[in-house]
Amino acid sequence: MGFASKSMAATAQDEAYRAILQDIRSGRYQPGERLIPETIARELAMSRMPVREAFQRLANEGLVLIRPNRGCVVSGLTIEEIYELFEIRSVLEGLAVRLAMPRFDAAALAELDDHVARMHRAGAAGGADWLTKHQEFHAYICGLSRRPKLIAQIAALHIAVEPSMRVWLHHVAQPAHATERQDEVVEAIRTGDAEHAEAVMRDHVLRTAPRLAEFLRSRDQAAGMSSTRSVSAQI
Repeated sequence: MGFASKSMAATAQDEAYRAILQDIRSGRYQPGERLIPETIARELAMSRMPVREAFQRLANEGLVLIRPNRGCVVSGLTIEEIYELFEIRSVLEGLAVRLAMPRFDAAALAELDDHVARMHRAGAAGGADWLTKHQEFHAYICGLSRRPKLIAQIAALHIAVEPSMRVWLHHVAQPAHATERQDEVVEAIRTGDAEHAEAVMRDHVLRTAPRLAEFLRSRDQAAGMSSTRSVSAQI
């Protein structure tokens, strides 16, 4: 196989990966749902091989499970896993903001204010786009840490919990008020105190876990499910 063929195969795999990932994040594919490679390949107008390779990549990231005789299934999260994800996120994002602090000059602070303003506008408009703006806010802060591996791990944690977050925000959360929590992070960064900013960020991230878990637990109980079973993202 020549270099051109390898390049084309890699591009197809990346395309399949991005498409499936987006469908998992948006909730099109529900936890527990089986992904059919032939169907996805047909939708993307490609062969099954890059789709199967994308499945393996998603499995390595914990977003799908590849099981004998069942094929590829979208992963779900238990209540315990929800707490664990936010605990890990709080530590990593606290570290990220501490590392980023020396780079928060006037221009960076102005950009941070712009991100918060976008969240306020999204919340006032009904919140449909709020989570995306929220993720961009966190990604901007983490990006200033200039630690690629750290940033990649944080991004993976955001993606893992995103389907559950979208359902929660749709049902009960108030994005317009949630943005106030980001204001606290910005004010902590403005102090220039790296340890304080780290502590505020960690607290900010951890606050979400019990509220999200309670919503998921209540919904599962209403549906006659155990709270320790995989969380469904169905609305």
